[in-house]
Amino acid sequence: MSTSSTTASQRDNSPYISQFQASERSRVITNVDYQLTFFLSEQSQFRAKSVVNFDLTGTAKNLTLDLNKANILSMLVNGTKIYPNYNGSYITLSPSLLQSGLNSIEIEFTREHSTNGEGLHRFVDPVDGKVYLYSHFEPAAAQQMFAVFDQPDLKATFQLTVQAPKDWHVISAMRESSITPDGNNNLWAFPATPKLSPYNFSLHAGPYHVWQDDTGPYPMRLFSRQSVTEQVTPEDWFHYTKQGLYFFDRYFGIPYPFKKYDQVLVPDFLYGAMENAAAITFAEDRFLFNAKMTASQKERLAGVIMHEMAHQWFGDLVTMKWWNGLWLNESFAAFMGTLATAEATEFSHAWRTFYASGKQRAYELDSLVTTHPIEVPVATTQNAFDNIDAITYQKGASTLKQLRHLLGEETFRQGVQQYLTKFSYQNAELDDFIGSLAKASNLDLSQWTQEWLYKAGVNSIQAEYMCANGVISEFQLVQRPVSDEFPTLRQQKVKIGLLYQRRHGLDNHQTAIVTYKGEHTEVPELVGEACPDLVYPNIDDWGFVKVNLDKRSTNTAKQSLNKVNDPLLRSMLWQSMWDSVVEGQAPLNDFINVALINAPLEQDYTILGQVISNLYRAKTMLDLMQPTHKQYNEKVSRALSQMSLRMAMEHHQNSDFQRRWFAAYIHFSSQAASLSHLEQLLIGKTKIKGLTLDQDLRWDIIKQLNRFDYGNANHLLMREKAKDNSDSGEKAALAAEVIRPHSQLKRQWLNTIAHNEAVPFSKLRVAMFNLYPSEQNLLSAATAEQRLAELIELDKKGPVFMRSYTQALIPEACSTDNISMIDQVLNTQTGLSKLTRRALLETRQNEYRCINIKQQLTR
Repeated sequence: MSTSSTTASQRDNSPYISQFQASERSRVITNVDYQLTFFLSEQSQFRAKSVVNFDLTGTAKNLTLDLNKANILSMLVNGTKIYPNYNGSYITLSPSLLQSGLNSIEIEFTREHSTNGEGLHRFVDPVDGKVYLYSHFEPAAAQQMFAVFDQPDLKATFQLTVQAPKDWHVISAMRESSITPDGNNNLWAFPATPKLSPYNFSLHAGPYHVWQDDTGPYPMRLFSRQSVTEQVTPEDWFHYTKQGLYFFDRYFGIPYPFKKYDQVLVPDFLYGAMENAAAITFAEDRFLFNAKMTASQKERLAGVIMHEMAHQWFGDLVTMKWWNGLWLNESFAAFMGTLATAEATEFSHAWRTFYASGKQRAYELDSLVTTHPIEVPVATTQNAFDNIDAITYQKGASTLKQLRHLLGEETFRQGVQQYLTKFSYQNAELDDFIGSLAKASNLDLSQWTQEWLYKAGVNSIQAEYMCANGVISEFQLVQRPVSDEFPTLRQQKVKIGLLYQRRHGLDNHQTAIVTYKGEHTEVPELVGEACPDLVYPNIDDWGFVKVNLDKRSTNTAKQSLNKVNDPLLRSMLWQSMWDSVVEGQAPLNDFINVALINAPLEQDYTILGQVISNLYRAKTMLDLMQPTHKQYNEKVSRALSQMSLRMAMEHHQNSDFQRRWFAAYIHFSSQAASLSHLEQLLIGKTKIKGLTLDQDLRWDIIKQLNRFDYGNANHLLMREKAKDNSDSGEKAALAAEVIRPHSQLKRQWLNTIAHNEAVPFSKLRVAMFNLYPSEQNLLSAATAEQRLAELIELDKKGPVFMRSYTQALIPEACSTDNISMIDQVLNTQTGLSKLTRRALLETRQNEYRCINIKQQLTR
């Protein structure tokens, strides 16, 4: 081995491992199995024993075993008791103690439970004092719970024994084989798992409430904390889970790879959900409600269940070799989750929801200077989540969707099935997946792979056509790159729609399916068709491409928006109008005027959510533009709140629409009249027909009243806090406190976020995201320099902390002064992590966009 390789194979005392170091480790290690014993209690520490068995081939130089922040009590290597060479992150194994062939390492240790959502997280329920534990290991946090070779390509079997209090349930990848009384505890024994990557294994324990349903193809269980059981509707969970299991069994042609299907609702969770094999975790704050679930909440529940279920095959059964393949796991699950939701549940419009939400975020990110290819190198486990974003999830899913159109639905399915069959219980790489699809389709996909997966940036297309004597005489598609920096022009299949004004609406009369590539693609099959009123060159949303409407189509869309009968097309036209604002091609007030006229007429629930979401963004921009546009902002605020209240009152017979409009009313209320009305609703002095103020809505109102420090807002906050001592109540009260417009309060919380390690991270996150709402731009400006100056120190807290901090607290002001401050940080603080630097670059670009939009508004 060369000197450079030897140096590269030596780790840096951190818990992170590089791709090279991981590949060196997997080169010499095979046949790993873990025998894990845990002694769990209500205490802040746990005790454990890890027995790691593996075969060793070749040299064991620089071989390490991961174990994070443990207090090691004893260690045996092949039966010999040793004093471990341990630095708090990993144990360096002496080659003299290892042998060719089978080796066994046994470690007993104690460790503090995690409180940041990683490792074995501990939560104390504020309602009843009960303690709950759950694990979260992705990307490389299994080492916070047991001794492990913490990398995805060292798959292993896991055999688990757990001692836990008698009133606790213990949940893992397998169902327990026995539960034996052991004094005041029970001893839970579990059979060995199939081969899993460490991050797919899990252990959850506590006095969880359990629901069970055995009417599906596999046994299903659902768990939650006891104090929140009334907020859980198990019939919905089991209904969608059962639908998904039947769908995926059929689609993949491979039976569900595990013996049971458990789902666990957990608090303080960092993400939406996690695909632990057969023991999936879900974030409570996204799936627990104090009222009947709305249609959108049910659709989100079904969609996330399907997403995590797809992972059981694609991610757990077949796993990427290294973290550069994480995008394929997530893209595929996002694609398959939406497909299953659309085809197996009542939410047949799921692709429209996908278009209006996640896909728009992907377009947005892919248009920024920080965009990146879907497939990117990942240097170390510290960088595993640097590029986990809407490009990874939704652009990747959109790419797979259009590849499915390109290959044909059945050919695509066969390729996926062949891939899963060939690599079951193994690790695979991108070439393996593409190779399976290429074989099934008998096509060379190398060019497609280069264009779509290794090149960054989104393209745009526009229809250019001429008409003579009422018919089309010329028609072509023109493709353009998003910028000169990302010049790739791609090939994909789209459907072009020609639409015509009719008395009853704007109807799609003619379509053409075209595979376009390069800058210009002629479409001769449309020559001779009647001259259209509107052309949409990506009808049905097959492609991942931004659509620029021609001038005639833009005018038609503005005048006839609510006459478009196809809801997906109507959604896309709404989006085109918003995009034209963001890209500086149309003034913001144009969009607001169109929305004030057309939003009340919108009868599609999903589109209404899309329009309101863009109005929220419009209002945030106006807030940041103050005081320049203070008068206009006040006028818009009044119009939006009045429209939302009127529509909430009109929809008293439709709870979904009423709640969506009422949520908008709360959000848009910033002036005395609407805030006073909200206060009167809260204290019961007035009502809205059909509307019940459940606990979630009460907290939303209290937060808004405190946001503007209106009336008795603080008193109402204290009174509600005394009544609701739940975890969600504590966090809602914290949000309402932090959002109050008082400079001293802001500074105190900023100091707490940066320096107080005692406050649970879940609460710090709440504080971060509520500290500086958009209209408090002067309060934000007062600490902007401080927040930027502290980035270099805060960066040392690691990616979990910084992902939230950079999203919430990098200053935004829609001003050149703010851009100058960000420039100063980028030019001087050269040691910032890739994640933090990227957030600064994106904020700076969005500042330029906001300034441009502000100037457009001035005209």
